[in-house]
Amino acid sequence: MTETNKRVATLFRAMADLLETRRENPHRIRAYRRAADSLERLGEDVAGVARRGALQQIPGIGRDLSAKIEEFVETGTVQAHEALMIPLPVEVSEWATLPGLSQAVIQHLYGRLGIRTLTDLETLVRSHLLRTLPGVAVSEEELLAAIRARRRSEPSP
Repeated sequence: MTETNKRVATLFRAMADLLETRRENPHRIRAYRRAADSLERLGEDVAGVARRGALQQIPGIGRDLSAKIEEFVETGTVQAHEALMIPLPVEVSEWATLPGLSQAVIQHLYGRLGIRTLTDLETLVRSHLLRTLPGVAVSEEELLAAIRARRRSEPSP
């Protein structure tokens, strides 16, 4: 798999995850995931396919996703992805290093649930509500242990 294919597939999966945490249209979520799968299996660089105008010949790539791939090939980003992202404080974005918390889950915790601190996160985990969110792939015990370890490693105020 080429680097461009990998980057676009990763971007599409991230978009699917963000949409899933917002409980958006499941067909749209599956479309992003199908497109990511196709790009990972593609035997050539997607940028070359875009230059030939043949993106819609790739399984799972329609007009909308084709335009997003072309935008990525030209600019290195996709505005639709940027629009889904909420600017996060550094200390919150660092939660991505905690086990089982993807960027999409962190976006949801911060933007929709108002989780702003490790204490807020710990309270949510202890309430057993975190397990109800799509995309959370960790046991509560493992995440609580990681939060405790993070607190021990932080400098005291």
